Amino acid sequence: MQEIKCPNCGQVFQVDESGYAQIVRQVRDKEFERELGRREQEIRQQKDNDLALARMQQTQNFEAELAKIRNLLAGKILEIEQLKAQIGKAETEKKLAVAEAVQEKDRELSDKGAEIAKLQNDLALRQKESALRETNLLEKHRDELKLREEEIERLKDFKARQSTKMVGESLEQHCLNEFNRIRMTAFPNAYFEKDNDAKTGSKGDFIFRESADGIEFISIMFEMKNEMENTAAKHKNEDFFKELDKDRNEKKCEYAVLVSLLESESELYNSGIVDVSYRYPKMFVVRPQFFLPIISLLRNAALNSLEYRTKLAQVQNQQLDLYHFEENLAQFKNSFADSFRKASDRFDDAIKGIDSTIASLTKIRENLVKSENHLNTANNKLEDVSIKKLTKNAPSVRAMFEQQKTEGSDG
Repeated sequence: MQEIKCPNCGQVFQVDESGYAQIVRQVRDKEFERELGRREQEIRQQKDNDLALARMQQTQNFEAELAKIRNLLAGKILEIEQLKAQIGKAETEKKLAVAEAVQEKDRELSDKGAEIAKLQNDLALRQKESALRETNLLEKHRDELKLREEEIERLKDFKARQSTKMVGESLEQHCLNEFNRIRMTAFPNAYFEKDNDAKTGSKGDFIFRESADGIEFISIMFEMKNEMENTAAKHKNEDFFKELDKDRNEKKCEYAVLVSLLESESELYNSGIVDVSYRYPKMFVVRPQFFLPIISLLRNAALNSLEYRTKLAQVQNQQLDLYHFEENLAQFKNSFADSFRKASDRFDDAIKGIDSTIASLTKIRENLVKSENHLNTANNKLEDVSIKKLTKNAPSVRAMFEQQKTEGSDG
């Protein structure tokens, strides 16, 4: 329970917690609304004051800018008046100059009348000559066009009479002729010949190789493909990629180029040099007119890397020399180890022989010592022998010795 004292009468009331909370909340809400109203009025008053001050400041700034603009405008008006005066003066001078120029031109025209007439006559003559030349050119072009049409018909008839093999060989011969035409000027040191090596079961048409200082920096395998227009089963360029890549790898060529007249309506292959490295690495398809440009492009690109190839070859040669040195050292080590092993084996055999000889000599020495002992024993026994001992068991023999001894003493 909470006690609340009335501020008017002083009476004290007791209320429970919920009632007390409601009274507190009512008082707090009324105070909050009163304070909110007061703050709202202050803010509104402050806003009005700020707005009035801003308007006053803006009015002052505007009047200042307006004064600047008026001054600037007055200056510009003055400049315009001055420019108008200058323009008027310039117009007057221009009119005088034009009048003088017109008079001068009139005099020149009168002097050049004869020259103009002459030029007109020359122009008419040249027009006649041009018309005659144009007629002659038209006649010449008609004759050339007729010859071209006859040549086209002849080629169509020739191609129709050709076999499939002859069609392909004609493209090969065309490429060979094109290369030989510039061989000595553009590729004097290059190798460009037919691929006649079919040991692996297949071969390309031509191989291009070029070296510098003994280092091959470019190699290209060429395949030429053509077919007759009336061929029933038309081939695609892609049909020959796999075989061309196989021939390139077998002949150890860096690039592969298919010179083709197949798919004559293809915008892709008619656009120029087509890189098909997305199917097989370093492979291109070209029309015959791009046969020489593709060689030049690949060769020039390879020439840029020739310095690095040379350095790489030097490093490889140094590594090869190091390998040979290590190989020779290994051979020397193996030979020395083999000789040392053989000498060691002979030394062991000699040691064993010496040990065996020492053992044999020791045994002989022991036998000699034993023999000496036996000889000493025999000598002792010899010295100890006497007739008495010898005739101990032979009294008759002893009697004979005594008798002989007696006879000897008597004589």
